[in-house]
Amino acid sequence: MAQDTDKELVRRVKKGDRAAFDLLFSRYQQKIQHLVARYVRDSDEVLDVTQEAFIKAFRALPKFRGESQFYTWLYRIAVNTAKNHLVARSRRPPGVDVDIADGEYMDGGEYLQDMDDPQSTLARDQLREAIDDAIAALPEDLKTAVTLREFEGLSYEEIAVVMECPVGTVRSRIFRAREAIDERIRPLLPGRTAKR
Repeated sequence: MAQDTDKELVRRVKKGDRAAFDLLFSRYQQKIQHLVARYVRDSDEVLDVTQEAFIKAFRALPKFRGESQFYTWLYRIAVNTAKNHLVARSRRPPGVDVDIADGEYMDGGEYLQDMDDPQSTLARDQLREAIDDAIAALPEDLKTAVTLREFEGLSYEEIAVVMECPVGTVRSRIFRAREAIDERIRPLLPGRTAKR
């Protein structure tokens, strides 16, 4: 049963087999969660948005025609759900989730277990943060393209289907995204200086 193809599972779901959708969910839950996490930073919200994406997919599955791969179709739903979540969240008034006095307990605990040289740990963390910030600062079309390529491993053709644009546009967006990211992280890399 676990060896069933996505196409077969979709066919079974359309006939009312909820267990088949559970298999699709378990097959793609982690990938969709990682994808959503590239847009939504709060881990609790990532889980909510991931669940919402799967609910939307389940409801829309009867209309899925199979013109693209199931996971490509699911990725498109997840990206749109994450973007919609961010738009809705920006309309809410800001709230305070953490008491400022709790800050010292919330940050840095994972570093106690890290046995790396403190300088290399700091440099790695700064680079990771710079990359995340650079990706977050990208326009939505560039962010989506580079996220699907670099973090989800989709081909240019699959990204073109998800983003509903030509492959050449995908290549251009990924190139521009990589250039923007490189520009932001270049000063943090040894022996490299910012372009003038």
